[in-house]
Amino acid sequence: MIRTAYQRQTSRQRGRRGVLSMELVLTLPILFMLLLALFQFMMLFYSRSLIVEASRAAARKATLPGTTESDVEAEVRRVLVPRLQQGMQVQVDFGEWSGDVVTVSVAVPMAAASPDLLWPIGLGLNGQNLFSETRMVRE
Repeated sequence: MIRTAYQRQTSRQRGRRGVLSMELVLTLPILFMLLLALFQFMMLFYSRSLIVEASRAAARKATLPGTTESDVEAEVRRVLVPRLQQGMQVQVDFGEWSGDVVTVSVAVPMAAASPDLLWPIGLGLNGQNLFSETRMVRE
């Protein structure tokens, strides 16, 4: 029996029928992990920018005369969103005199900033902090 060109082509296609689905099965988990990493790092970078802004605003407040540590913490809470205020630590070092350096440090657990999406591959957020420190001269 003589086979036509069409019959030869369809028999080759039958042999390659599962190749595309196998490629998809192999690459889909990698693409999914990249998507999760992109989402998690986006949330962490956004939270980091909020923490930096909170420490700057609190340092501006701390440079004013008569400011207490509770005023500085209230300023940090005003800038941060409620989920970042969980587990937040604020440290203030007031200078004694005008012209001294005032230091405000804000630390927030990464677990409060972003969901822990990459723990299956060993990149967990437990025990890690987002940290910002700002120094300004006291008025």
